[in-house]
Amino acid sequence: MKNWPKLLLAILLLFPTLAFAQNFPTKPIKLIVPFPAGGPNDIIARVIGQRMSELSGQPVLIDNRGGQGGVLGTDAVSKAPPDGYTIAISSAGALAISPSMERVAYDTSSDLTPVTLVATVPEMLVVATNVEAKSIGELIALAKAQPGKLNFASSGPGSLPHLAGELFKLTAKIDIVHVPYRGAAPAVNDLLGQQVQMTFLDLPVLLPQVKAGALRPIAVGSAERAPTAPDVPTLSEGGFPDLRVENWYGMVAPKGTPKEIVTALHGLATKAMADPAVKEKLAAQGATLIGDEPEHFRAFIADETKKWAKVIKDAGVETAK
Repeated sequence: MKNWPKLLLAILLLFPTLAFAQNFPTKPIKLIVPFPAGGPNDIIARVIGQRMSELSGQPVLIDNRGGQGGVLGTDAVSKAPPDGYTIAISSAGALAISPSMERVAYDTSSDLTPVTLVATVPEMLVVATNVEAKSIGELIALAKAQPGKLNFASSGPGSLPHLAGELFKLTAKIDIVHVPYRGAAPAVNDLLGQQVQMTFLDLPVLLPQVKAGALRPIAVGSAERAPTAPDVPTLSEGGFPDLRVENWYGMVAPKGTPKEIVTALHGLATKAMADPAVKEKLAAQGATLIGDEPEHFRAFIADETKKWAKVIKDAGVETAK
């Protein structure tokens, strides 16, 4: 037992962290949302954050830091103290796409600590009502009959809707033209005005217009039909089993956050997500709650990063790198 002094020292050094984690949280948690208030990312964070606050007895304060497609807010959490009191629920764009599209100040794999994949939201492909296509097959046939004539709107260059359109082009072998906008709202407005022909956007963004009959749904990008749009087929049902297009939102902490604190955050978040009222509220937004383990989420981010990097390369998407 000649090594017992070293063992004792290790235990003593570890004890404060374990004790801290056991009592975590003891003060308010700042939850950064890297987008403005009112969007899907913000709604998901507020619903889950409210329940986390109720469970922990500590306020979970939403901090909206929009800009650069989620990059600015995500960068802020990467630079925060690694104590578990500044975290973020960020998006596929900021965590898996932007690093391949532009110069960002953080490395997702090394500057952030994954906590859990919170939710997925399918992208919905819709067309303007003057487009003579009611199915994915008819839309592809129309595009092939008029190469370069049809266009698709997106919420901006390098956004998930943009890359969803590029992946659609590559998979279906069609020639349609990308028309970027500064956000989803102006893209939807021009689609309603029949200035553009189609778009992929988060299902909750498009659903009100679809239900009103102002836009025609073609397909959703999830593996199964969305409960909020059960009559809309999946892209897989349309003959494209490999064309999966979903946005997703995940909780991350700064690099160096102790494992015990990550475990405490994970337990708090997943317990909040398991609440029936939380599930009901977010299901109405088209979100499917996940709540996986940190290492699984890390592997998921890596897979998504590779997937979209390949689309960017194969489609010849211009980047700022």
